[in-house]
Amino acid sequence: MDPDQRRAQRAAQARSFGEAAAVYERARPGYPAEALDWVLPAGARRVLDLGAGTGKLTRLLRERGLEVVAVEPTAGMREQFAAVLPDVEVLDGTGEDLPLPDASVDAVVAAQAWHWVDPDRAAPEVARVLRPGGALGLLWNVRDPSVDWVARLDRTLPGAGEEHLGSLAPRVGPPFGPVERYDVRWTRPTSVEGLLELTMSRSWVITLDEAGRRAVLDDVRRQAQERLDAVGSLEVPYVTRCSRAKLP
Repeated sequence: MDPDQRRAQRAAQARSFGEAAAVYERARPGYPAEALDWVLPAGARRVLDLGAGTGKLTRLLRERGLEVVAVEPTAGMREQFAAVLPDVEVLDGTGEDLPLPDASVDAVVAAQAWHWVDPDRAAPEVARVLRPGGALGLLWNVRDPSVDWVARLDRTLPGAGEEHLGSLAPRVGPPFGPVERYDVRWTRPTSVEGLLELTMSRSWVITLDEAGRRAVLDDVRRQAQERLDAVGSLEVPYVTRCSRAKLP
């Protein structure tokens, strides 16, 4: 695939989430408290949730008593967000073009989102809306590839291996300082249908043709059922990959 085709594919995948917003809301997990403890700067009161999706991270921030403003570029996601969190402001915008005034938030967090932005443009824009001493926190939930059955599952899914490669060492750049990294391991109970919906919420699956999507889901169903029959339960092991960078 040449670079132009790759860019077109990524653009289609980035737009695809609106088509599956309800599935995304049902299937995607939240984030462990330890991860939020690590990415949020001490004393933060007003936080921007960038690429907020259906509000998975937003509701956890609200539970901590924080004032949250959300930015989400996809209309379908904003509609789902508003249904779940009607009292939280959600704005149309991107990491490269934030609809917020200068120095208006204490922290910016982006969950499952930073790999969709152009960091050369997004980093200065995020810095613009941060108050002095503010920080950028990045989170990705990734199935733990060190667990044998998950590794076998990922090998059969054509887009799984590359979906969050950027989470290992995300690029932020000026004017931020060095990027720090931290991992949190945890598990989430699920079902065969839950694992199917989780797969259906992935951008590379949403954008497959019907035959390709059916083949992927049939394979996931088979492997999930084999795992359930073997051990009597299904638990998805996750690594939440956390990164943070502060303004100098």
